[in-house]
Amino acid sequence: MKIQVLGPLSAEVNGGSIVPTAGKPRQILALLALYPGRVMPVPTLMEEVWGTDLPQSALTTLQTYILQLRRRLGTAMGPGDPNGAKEVLATRHGGYLLQIAPESVDVHEYEKLVADGQSAFEAGDDERTAAKLRQALALWQGPALVDVRVGPILEIEVMRLEESRLVTVERRIDVDLRLGRHTELIAELSELIARHPQHEGLHSQAMVALYRSGRQATALDVYRKLRMRLIEDLGVEPSPQLQRLHQAMLTVDPALDVPAGPRRGSTFDLYAA
Repeated sequence: MKIQVLGPLSAEVNGGSIVPTAGKPRQILALLALYPGRVMPVPTLMEEVWGTDLPQSALTTLQTYILQLRRRLGTAMGPGDPNGAKEVLATRHGGYLLQIAPESVDVHEYEKLVADGQSAFEAGDDERTAAKLRQALALWQGPALVDVRVGPILEIEVMRLEESRLVTVERRIDVDLRLGRHTELIAELSELIARHPQHEGLHSQAMVALYRSGRQATALDVYRKLRMRLIEDLGVEPSPQLQRLHQAMLTVDPALDVPAGPRRGSTFDLYAA
């Protein structure tokens, strides 16, 4: 079985899809897929599907959805393994689980690549760090579970995954800036700051990439627009380190022309206190 949750939900067995068209069974499959080999308690599954307003028939209906998933799984597995579906989508005391290897689900491959990238970063290998993080991000085919209606449990999972994706993007850009790829990053960073108009870390990266590409005026304009937005929307000034980065650009600080520094910190922390 191969399951993808980093984008539209996909689950294939022997080349055939087992993803149901109905919304609630899709939620159940997605939640089970996020935790392969782990029992998902019945109350958690019911909360995901119905929230706190459970119908009287919730348990029976949930069992029906599990049966529907098993039928799709059994069809894809073929007649040669009549009990296979029950072994893969197994019943355990108090819940259900997908008995598949973690690496069958793209999110676990993603998290392993991110961990490999972090290990390379700690070892001081920027090229390997960038490569591993780029591999991890390439697994994303869109927003997590973009075609699944999410309830309270999946909503938290999707938020966690999307935040992890953004952090990984930031880390990869930090490494690429250290490797001197500032000009190549400008288009990507322009899109990112448009999507995240109050994100100071991404704005600091865009400012540095522009500055190192000989576009000091544009870098300063990125700061000006962010400052106006923060004041108008939140009533706050940019953080002290971003203000110091701005001042360094005004005074053409030579430190801006060197990689992120001996601490190997992030671009955002170039001028941390």
